[in-house]
Amino acid sequence: MLTITRALHDAIVDHARADHPDEACGVVAGPAGTGRPERFIPMLNAARSPTFYEFDSGDLLKLYREMDDRDEEPVIVYHSHTATEAYPSRTDVSYASEPGAHYVLVSTAESGSEEGPVQFRSFRIVDGEITEEDVQVVEGDG
Repeated sequence: MLTITRALHDAIVDHARADHPDEACGVVAGPAGTGRPERFIPMLNAARSPTFYEFDSGDLLKLYREMDDRDEEPVIVYHSHTATEAYPSRTDVSYASEPGAHYVLVSTAESGSEEGPVQFRSFRIVDGEITEEDVQVVEGDG
């Protein structure tokens, strides 16, 4: 199960809406070994595409060095789908390289950049196998 604060949940959804119609992407880091998402890190979708996301390799290297310096790890890797449901595509699965991470997908297909319903789902992706998990949103600061 993914337990996430309301503030982090809303930050991810807001990023997805802001980047619509392109896919948004980012990471939520947390202290190594805790599985606790704490630090919201929105990233630039280098592909600038409504159907595909790609982290900029330089930004990603910088992020991993920063997390290493802070004794953090990626707890959540998130991105949005702008025209389809919040479920990992074959490409998403092929790029899933963090077996300990929660892969969060937000679908803005129904609401676009406006307020309205979004799908917010979390998955574990290990060795190409997708397992959906429950999401518990708790009050508290991010």
